[in-house]
Amino acid sequence: VVCQAELKSPRHGGESVAEVLQAHGIKFVFTLVGGHISPILVACEKVGIRIVDTRHEATAVFAADAVARLSGTIGVAAVTAGPGLTNTVTAVKNAQMAESPLLLIGGAAATLLQGRGALQDIDQLSLFRPLCKFCASVRTVREIVPVVKKAIAVAQSGTPGPVFVEFPIDTLYPYHLVEKEFAAKNTPKGLVGKAISWYLRNHLTNLFAGAWEPQDLSPLPVQIPKATDQQVQQCVELVSRAKKPVILLGSQATLPPTPVENIRKALESLGIPCFLGGMARGMLGRDSELHIRQNRRDALKEADVVLLAGTVCDFRLSYGRVLNRRSKIIAVNRDKGQLLKNSDMFWKPTVAIQGDAGSFLLCLSEGLKGYRCPQDWPQSLKEGDITKEKANRDKAAEQTHRHLNPLKVLHRAEELMAEDSIIVADGGDFVGSAAYIMRPRGPLRWLDPGAFGTLGVGGGFALGAKLSRPESEVWIIYGDGSLGYSVAEFDTFTRHKTPVIALVGNDACWSQISREQVPILGSNVACGLAFTDYHVVADGYGGKGYLIGREDEGRLDDIIKKAQQESRQGQAILLNVLIGKTNFRDGSISV
Repeated sequence: VVCQAELKSPRHGGESVAEVLQAHGIKFVFTLVGGHISPILVACEKVGIRIVDTRHEATAVFAADAVARLSGTIGVAAVTAGPGLTNTVTAVKNAQMAESPLLLIGGAAATLLQGRGALQDIDQLSLFRPLCKFCASVRTVREIVPVVKKAIAVAQSGTPGPVFVEFPIDTLYPYHLVEKEFAAKNTPKGLVGKAISWYLRNHLTNLFAGAWEPQDLSPLPVQIPKATDQQVQQCVELVSRAKKPVILLGSQATLPPTPVENIRKALESLGIPCFLGGMARGMLGRDSELHIRQNRRDALKEADVVLLAGTVCDFRLSYGRVLNRRSKIIAVNRDKGQLLKNSDMFWKPTVAIQGDAGSFLLCLSEGLKGYRCPQDWPQSLKEGDITKEKANRDKAAEQTHRHLNPLKVLHRAEELMAEDSIIVADGGDFVGSAAYIMRPRGPLRWLDPGAFGTLGVGGGFALGAKLSRPESEVWIIYGDGSLGYSVAEFDTFTRHKTPVIALVGNDACWSQISREQVPILGSNVACGLAFTDYHVVADGYGGKGYLIGREDEGRLDDIIKKAQQESRQGQAILLNVLIGKTNFRDGSISV
């Protein structure tokens, strides 16, 4: 097929990118602007896609990650070539390990100049191949539509994850500008000169050949593995005979296509006690009798059937060592490697299903109609919860040597936050305590980095959450260490009118590390910070900051309520809470 190049057309490749994104229902593109990608940003804005620019490229990717998790579609970030892309590496790796479908769009040096020392020209594909399910470099304008469509489908198929498409700058700008940049400036002389001139003309013609011919923009089908009827029936039989079954629900259970409310109903109909992790936190609401928060290790020792629904036997389950070898174990995961992780060492699945956990739970519930877990089992586990949480509340009432008790601060925020709140977790010690105390009100209302344990997700996650759910109260629970990564995004919150509330536990220390380093190695080196005026930083970026110390303990509730009111009025808030030390998390590890 011979394609003609429309050399006088004012159109450019950025318009093709925008058209594909629009056809796939993309509402936001997160970015830090650069000349390599300007045509994409301008074209997206023209078709009604909101461009949200951040103060760091990692934040743009974290925000796209949050949109993907909360919206059930793909998140999109666009950054410029070279250092713009290298700045995203940690965030892309985090999305890979969190199994978030994300499209990273990157600029690149012109096709003619790659490998010749052009500005910001590096081998970007080699950098991202280990991090992404799919990587491509667009070589002609006519390739843009099919390549982007394929990337989006791959990101959402199987085990979701990030994909990367780079766009050399000459595939994005109009023909007349590219020709002006690369065509010979003077009439070529000699055979070599004429050969070079012919090569350049031919290259440019091929670059734009067929660029504006009509193409199908509609989404490609997404492939999702599912359990077979035989596998479901095998699990139905195992669970129906169980006296002490337990479900461990991981983030993967919240993925499309199964609506989270349907999963919640399925779990409630089964009546099996559940431990919820990652994005699955809040799946059963704030006060479900089936949601067990404490003493997981003890429960797993007693359980006769354990269902790992999107939960992985990695460090979070002691690599599978916490599972009782006498238990019947049903493992469901879209990814084969995660499904069987450490099964060669510490545990063995009775049934291993490479499939979608959410749809499996619906099928299991349907197959077990009329079944109800023996009530004395979840009741006994809940009693353990009540005992442990009373002890936590008693510890929150204790006076710390200086400043405020962090547990009390978290309990007060938990009691006062709105029913539609989304909680973003970004930190170590303070956030570790929050995970025990704070209760997401419903499904998809808790955002943490996931298995990679990345610090710095707070600003981006909160930005994506507030844009996805503008009616919701969005809280970032920050440690003072992790705040340093994204405090500059208060400028973004102000400019893009995304009023969030940041609760900062300021103990002037990297306490998660210090908690082990000092007793083991006898030194606090590199762990100490300062009681910095982070509230003033927020003020400087256009937000509203509050300093809260021990003298404010009696009016803590009033300050939080005022912060909520000001947030509803459009102001991003930072509560800089000076906290003391407790022994609440003694024995926790950071490696």
